[in-house]
Amino acid sequence: MAGATANPDVDALVAEAGAWLDEHWSPELTVGDWWDRLGNSGWGFPAWPERWFGKGLRGDAARRVISERLRRDVFGPPTGISTFLAAPTILAYGTDEQKQRFLPGIATGRDVWCQLFSEPEAGSDMASLQTRAVRDGDEWVVNGQKVWSSGAQFARYGILIARTDPDVPKHKGITYFLIDMQQPGVEVRPLREMTGEAAFNEVFFTDARIPDADRLGAQGEGWRVAMTTLSNERDPNNPGMGPGGGSMLGKPDLTLTVAEYRRRQSEEIDAFSFAIGGGAGALFDELVQQFGVAGDPVFRQRRAKLHSDRLTQRWTGARGKANAKGGQPGPEVSTLKLGGSNVGRDLRNLGLEAMGPAGMLADGDAPAGGIFHRYALFVPASSIAGGSDEVQRNIIGERALGLPKEPDESRDLPFSQLRTSRRPGA
Repeated sequence: MAGATANPDVDALVAEAGAWLDEHWSPELTVGDWWDRLGNSGWGFPAWPERWFGKGLRGDAARRVISERLRRDVFGPPTGISTFLAAPTILAYGTDEQKQRFLPGIATGRDVWCQLFSEPEAGSDMASLQTRAVRDGDEWVVNGQKVWSSGAQFARYGILIARTDPDVPKHKGITYFLIDMQQPGVEVRPLREMTGEAAFNEVFFTDARIPDADRLGAQGEGWRVAMTTLSNERDPNNPGMGPGGGSMLGKPDLTLTVAEYRRRQSEEIDAFSFAIGGGAGALFDELVQQFGVAGDPVFRQRRAKLHSDRLTQRWTGARGKANAKGGQPGPEVSTLKLGGSNVGRDLRNLGLEAMGPAGMLADGDAPAGGIFHRYALFVPASSIAGGSDEVQRNIIGERALGLPKEPDESRDLPFSQLRTSRRPGA
């Protein structure tokens, strides 16, 4: 009704969060001390369960608590694969013992994680992976190769899917593990990108070992567990994705004061974090004003379309959040992922056009110190990471529109009988 106020229970929660922040926050704390306080308080990730470093809040309540922190300009919780991929999957499938062991290091930013899914011959068709895990008593022995593993060079742990049974169809013989990345038998080789950075890596396993206690979910159920991870990767509503503190890929220096860390972070932002954090949109608006193209009628029309597409993304995100079942995102996130790739390309193209000849410069000679240019070079990755555009279209067609699946013999044949580059005559 007109003039109605917000839910008084939510108001009380927001006031409680604000009071806690006023009492405990200081930019002179070290990053480690602040994340210890914030992580253990539950206010860092308010949508997580109360028992596991959260407040069990949903919807508007969680959003308003986060907004209250942002309004106070309080440094956020850790961000990265640890919080937006590993944590939601562990919360969904982990045993209490696994949650007790792994979630504290995630919530307080002490443990960096990486994702070990894609392989050189298993990218868009990820279920064709050939990394093997063989049972040896109470452990699994892992051999194989992964690629495009973001931040693996900094990681303490990794989320890994490996083939544990080659004699069943490919989707059914996969198991999900939590692996120690700092053990013998794990080799990480950074991959230099055209941005000049090394956000991604290839990872080689040679007789690496994983205790069976670090298996996540049942043996052979890894594909189902991995779909939870991938759905969270494609979901911009994911509370672990941000807005937060730290780096999406690096290993934070927990000994720095928050004030010093923020200063360095603003100077050393990488293209990946810039893209994920949404900074490109704000910088685009600044560049439009700087180069005086806002009044050009053709540019204005294209900018209006970009604006409407960004709004559509926001509304689609809200619909996806409303339709989530049991806290798990549905197929709507593929629409968001595909739309995000399209918006990224349009934003890149318009931003470079707005700069005119200056759009051809690079690094320190380019406007804004070249950060938008590094973003422009990173944009193609958004159509691959987290599932390619083609994969998203298949998911939308099959799971959202109800179209029949493509014919695929691999759904029924044992993986050991499928033709691959290693077994062309199978």
